[in-house]
Amino acid sequence: MALKIRLQRHGNRHNPFYRVVVAENTARRDGRYVELLGTYDPQNKTEEKQWKLDLDRVDYWQEHGAKPTDTVRSLIRRARKAAPEAAAAPAGEEAPAQES
Repeated sequence: MALKIRLQRHGNRHNPFYRVVVAENTARRDGRYVELLGTYDPQNKTEEKQWKLDLDRVDYWQEHGAKPTDTVRSLIRRARKAAPEAAAAPAGEEAPAQES
C-alpha cells in the first residue's frame, strides 16, 4: 500500500478549492482517502487563509512512508515558513503576575 499526500479538488467550475489528503496512489483523485490533513484555497488572496495544514500529521505520514506530490511539497514548505511567525506572535504576550 503506497501512500501519497495529494490534493483533492472540490468546489465549482472556475472556483476550486482543494483538500490536502493522504490517499493510496491507486485511488481516484477525488476518491477515498485515509486522512484529511488540511485545505488549500488558491482563490483566497490573504496568506493566512489561503491554506491550513496540520504539520504534525504531515510529519507523521511522511515518517510512515507517504510521499507528497510536487504541489503539496511546495505548500508544506510555505506552511513551515509561516509556522514560526505564527508561533512567535503569541509568545510576545506576558503572563499575568500572580498575587500572593
